[in-house]
Amino acid sequence: MKKLTGKIALVTGASRGAGRGIAIELGKAGATVYVTGRSLRGSSNQNFPGSIDETAEEIIEAGGMAVAIRCDHTKDEETAAVIEQIRREQGKLDILVNNVWGAHDLGVEGGTFWDLPLKHWDTMFTAGVRAQLATNHYAVPFMRENQEAVIFHTTFWDDGNYTGHFYYDLAKNTIVRMAYGLSLELKQDNIAVIAVSPGFMRTELVLKYHQSDEENWQQSKDLQGTETPFYIGRGITALAEDPDIFKKTGRICKVGDLAKEYQFVDVDGRYIPPFTMK
Repeated sequence: MKKLTGKIALVTGASRGAGRGIAIELGKAGATVYVTGRSLRGSSNQNFPGSIDETAEEIIEAGGMAVAIRCDHTKDEETAAVIEQIRREQGKLDILVNNVWGAHDLGVEGGTFWDLPLKHWDTMFTAGVRAQLATNHYAVPFMRENQEAVIFHTTFWDDGNYTGHFYYDLAKNTIVRMAYGLSLELKQDNIAVIAVSPGFMRTELVLKYHQSDEENWQQSKDLQGTETPFYIGRGITALAEDPDIFKKTGRICKVGDLAKEYQFVDVDGRYIPPFTMK
C-alpha cells in the first residue's frame, strides 16, 4: 500500500510550477489531492501554460485521485468554499500545501526598491503572502479536528542571504516567519508546520522565458543546475510520509537537503544539492 493512501491533501496554486509537481507526487504516493488555482483548461491566467484540470488529469493518469477546484485565493469567500467542499466530501484534511503565489502576473523586475512600482506589493503580498495566510485561516480550524496533520509553505530561503529583489525577499522571508509562528501555535494540536525551499526550478514559465523546453534545457547555460518542480514534490512527499515529521516543525528545509536525507533524486535521476546564491 502506498504510504499516503487515505490521506487528503490540498495544494494551492497547482496549475503549474511547484504546485503542479507537488500535487502529482502526492497523488502518486496515494493521497487524494485537491488542486486549486485560477487557470482552467482553455482559460489560463494571462495565457500561461497549465491548468488545474491538466494537473488533476496527470494525477489520475498516474493512478492517483484528484479534484480540481477553481479558486482565486485573494477572494476569501472562494478560499472558504474550498475548505467547506473538502469538509463536506472528505470530512478531514491531512496535508495542506500553501503554494499560491500571484507574483507571476507581474514578473520580477530588476532595480532598487525606490525604482520598483508599488504594485509588486499587491502581487507578492496580497496574492502571495496573504493568500497563504487566508488559506491557513480557513483550513486550520478544520485541521485541528484531526489527531495529526501537516502544513507546508513553499518559499525561497538561502541561509538569510538577500535575494536581490526587495519585495521578493521581503515576501519570502515573511512566509518563513509565518510558518514558524504557526508551528508554535499548533504544537498542542500535533500539527507540524514546515517551510520548504526549492532551488532554481525549470518551471513552465522559466522555460518559456529562456525560450527552451524540458527536452532541450541542457543547451542553455543559464539553466545549468536547475531542477524540475517534481524535485520539491518528492521532498514534500517524503516529509509527509515521515512518521517523525513533527521533529521538523517550525524549520525551513531546503529540497537538496531533503533529497540527501530521504534518498531521492529528480525525475532525470540527478541529485541536485541545496541551492545557494553565493
